[in-house]
Amino acid sequence: MRDLKIPAERHPEKARRPDQAQPKKPSWIRVKAPVGEGYKATAKIMREHKLVTVCEEAGCPNVGECWSQGHATMMIMGEICTRGCTFCNVATGRPDALDVFEPGRVADAVQKLGLNHVVITSVDRDDVTDGGAEHFAQTIRAVRKRAPGTTIEILTPDFIRCGPEALETVVAAKPDVFNHNLETVPGLYPEVRPGARYFHSLRLLQRVKELDPTMFTKSGIMVGLGEDRQAVLQVMDDMRAADIDFLTIGQYLQPTAKHHAVDRFVTPEEFAGYEKAAWGKGFLMVSATPLTRSSYHAGDDFARLRNARLRKLGLA
Repeated sequence: MRDLKIPAERHPEKARRPDQAQPKKPSWIRVKAPVGEGYKATAKIMREHKLVTVCEEAGCPNVGECWSQGHATMMIMGEICTRGCTFCNVATGRPDALDVFEPGRVADAVQKLGLNHVVITSVDRDDVTDGGAEHFAQTIRAVRKRAPGTTIEILTPDFIRCGPEALETVVAAKPDVFNHNLETVPGLYPEVRPGARYFHSLRLLQRVKELDPTMFTKSGIMVGLGEDRQAVLQVMDDMRAADIDFLTIGQYLQPTAKHHAVDRFVTPEEFAGYEKAAWGKGFLMVSATPLTRSSYHAGDDFARLRNARLRKLGLA
């Protein structure tokens, strides 16, 4: 029986990789340890419903702040991913079968947490014919039924081994925001995201808009992996060409010595420069800070995103 708390068993595909030095984090990266009654209450609901969160599995630095406010990003389809990206702390290997009762448990937790906005993500499930598309759709429908006032943001895999009907299934379930992260610049894909393809992911997001032009699309990248500024600006241009509405940029943090090394810590001033450039390129919403993550402040950002579209259309 694997113990996913042990790094060597959590990431067997990385066991032979040489250790990478983990530099000391600068002052602008450090966060407080998770404490407080709100944090405990959120954790209790997650455990009672036997739910997995990307907040814990990916080692998000914002877990204390978000859980204290009752916000958590649900990770469906299990806690074991079929990919072995070198930046990611989610366990890898052969997952269990999909849990048919999970959509209902997610919906029940959303209702109990009283969420105005929920983010639902997943591991990659290359072992499933549709990549988990129908499971996503069932979860969206279950949340709509149990918590009709909650807006839904999904953060999906790339469905790279699936037919076009997989994406169509998810879009037809009508999430409010469709997010799929490009993660890094194309030149770093062979090392950082070897199981994926940059232009496939970009095309996936473009096709969402072709299927439903009213659906908000969102994508994000990490910096500090070894990219340069020009490559980041080119990714912005590629995203705008695909009509992506919302861009997130955050600092890459190395989970263990076996993961991809931190090339450098990007300064807050550089992040401000990226944010200014992104606004200039026409994104409706931008979040670019060292601690930015896909679902960080997602509810507040969704409200701003919706208002930005209304202003653009002259309706606000």
